[in-house]
Amino acid sequence: MNDRLVQSQIEELERKLRAYERLIETLPFPFTFADYESGIAIEKKRGDIRPHLRTIPPSLEKEAKWQWDIDLYHDVPFEKVEAFLTPLLDLVPHHIVFVDDKGIITLCNLQAAIDTGVERDAIIGKHIRELLKLPDELIATLESLEKGEPLYNHEVLDRFYGIVNTRFIYNDDGSIKRVISMFQSLNMMKETEKLAVAGRIAAGIAHEIRNPLTTVRGYLQLLKTELPDRIASLVERLLIPELDRANGIITDFLNIAKPADVKMETFRLHRFLRDDVGVLLQSEALLHSVNVHFDLDEQLDDYEMSGDRRQLLQVFLNLFRNAVEAKVAKTMNVTVSSRKVNHIVQLRFCDDGPGIPPSVIDHVFDPFFSTKETGTGLGLSLSKKIVELHRGTMKVQSDARGTCFLIEFPLCSQPPFLSS
Repeated sequence: MNDRLVQSQIEELERKLRAYERLIETLPFPFTFADYESGIAIEKKRGDIRPHLRTIPPSLEKEAKWQWDIDLYHDVPFEKVEAFLTPLLDLVPHHIVFVDDKGIITLCNLQAAIDTGVERDAIIGKHIRELLKLPDELIATLESLEKGEPLYNHEVLDRFYGIVNTRFIYNDDGSIKRVISMFQSLNMMKETEKLAVAGRIAAGIAHEIRNPLTTVRGYLQLLKTELPDRIASLVERLLIPELDRANGIITDFLNIAKPADVKMETFRLHRFLRDDVGVLLQSEALLHSVNVHFDLDEQLDDYEMSGDRRQLLQVFLNLFRNAVEAKVAKTMNVTVSSRKVNHIVQLRFCDDGPGIPPSVIDHVFDPFFSTKETGTGLGLSLSKKIVELHRGTMKVQSDARGTCFLIEFPLCSQPPFLSS
């Protein structure tokens, strides 16, 4: 009986020992393990299947030591490396895309996905042309892949304006494993230059036009009491309102061109959207045959953000008026939604209007650009400036089904909201 028990225990130990051996054999990287208590050291070199065992001086005072040497290019599947790098590259404000030797995307950071208007998870495994929406001959990454030469500060002048760099990762046989592309957009630099010019123009406008307008308005107010009723009525109903309108345009332009004062306060985001934005839009909607809907992410119900309520309210009012001015005869539907996407608070203002023509969509945020006869072209410019003053970004997407303005703010880590 005891012999059978001993034999069973021996077989069990042999199975465990063989399992440990297989584990060590399958480890893809070299290592050294020194167990001073047992006086045995295990070493596995790169390329070896079986480890080497040797004796070392035993000691009960020394702790076991474990050392390894992992080569990310040889010892770890590169897909695992990309999965590890993705959340780190999501913090980079430039476009970073990895493709294989066929041009298939294996990694796309969050900034590239946001700026090109795609779902990041859905674009993985697709050809890079589906991300950039460009012909193959205009894609610098494919040019670099075809020539087998990396690009250094290559200037891109298509609908993406900026500088692209590419680097290669090779297989052991010298073939290309990955092409790493980083695109640095220069649009922000263009916007900065544009605003600098606008600032200088605004200063001239303020001095050369605003003061005379104020003088003319004052004299009209003074003289209208001495004019015939017909002329006084014309002054009151037409001339003075037109001067006020011109002065309002100058004020809006100045707000775009120079930094505005942001009066920061902390407020609950969804309460602001429902109570402040909701009440304002619903009252406006009744006048214009518009249905307003809210689709708010439960994850953000208790989220607090910091900002200037008055200015942010102006953004939504500008977007609503922009939608109403474009609406056709039918009733329009407007949806305000919120989503928590990774480290971003995403707000969408969408309508089902006629959409913005592709030929003009790249200019909708330009000061004084408007397709409407009565528009000043300053509402969207001012809205974008307000969002940027709140450390956010504002983009537009549009097709025949309607227009959607995407506003994104960085997600701030804050304690739970406790008071009502």
